[in-house]
Amino acid sequence: MRSPVGWLSLALCLHGLKSDLIFRIPRPFSVFSNYSCIFPFVYDDIIYYSCISVRSDYAWCSIDEMFQGRWRYCTAKDPPSCTFPFLYRNKYFSKCTKEGYVLSRSWCSLTRDYNKDGKWKQCSPYHL
Repeated sequence: MRSPVGWLSLALCLHGLKSDLIFRIPRPFSVFSNYSCIFPFVYDDIIYYSCISVRSDYAWCSIDEMFQGRWRYCTAKDPPSCTFPFLYRNKYFSKCTKEGYVLSRSWCSLTRDYNKDGKWKQCSPYHL
């Protein structure tokens, strides 16, 4: 237990105090679950375009462009968004494309210049 609240909770239980006292102890940190993920975001001098699991067992994202300690766990509603128009092989695309994908599936760039950044995601077959 790294948190002082955890130790205090344990101490209260060991001393036989009612457990409802534990729930009245304020949380030691703010909850950011109502904030939206920001993509891209910078963490440890690396730019991320989607949720990451760096130093965590679960995917998370920053809620600031430059990570400042404010984050939240990702959900299925947090995929990175396509950026339109985007540049790929000297051509601009304003929707998902199958061009250049070996499996003939649609994809899009996560940045304005795929040639420079190489960041992409597969598009939903329902949005083509």
